[in-house]
Amino acid sequence: MIVDNAAMQMSSKPQQFDVIVAGNLYGNILGNIGAALIGGPGIVPGVNVGTDYAVFEPGCRHVGADIQGTNAANPTSLIMCSVHLLRHIGLDDYANRIAAAVTKVVAESRVLTPDLGGSHTTTDFTLAVMENL
Repeated sequence: MIVDNAAMQMSSKPQQFDVIVAGNLYGNILGNIGAALIGGPGIVPGVNVGTDYAVFEPGCRHVGADIQGTNAANPTSLIMCSVHLLRHIGLDDYANRIAAAVTKVVAESRVLTPDLGGSHTTTDFTLAVMENL
């Protein structure tokens, strides 16, 4: 399937996909579409695991230039990358505590960044997560 058709299919019938394997460029495009379908780029963590190395990074790249330097970015994806890293190295208890804190902050809906319908800053959200640890 070529990437433009895959993008259209993901947007119109996402349920037809279980797993998508793609190279870096097309993976970025399709990953950004997938993130948009579930709530935006600030939510999706990314994990790349090879035989010798693992990289944990936000799942969407090259987004958010319009809010750069404004303290308005949603840090969920970056925090959840740390959760995946901790699980990868066998520190599940710490990972579970952080994941539960993030889930609680989002579920309570009191301290949300603009992309989630709130008016709080990146710092506010991060501090709320820390308070729930």
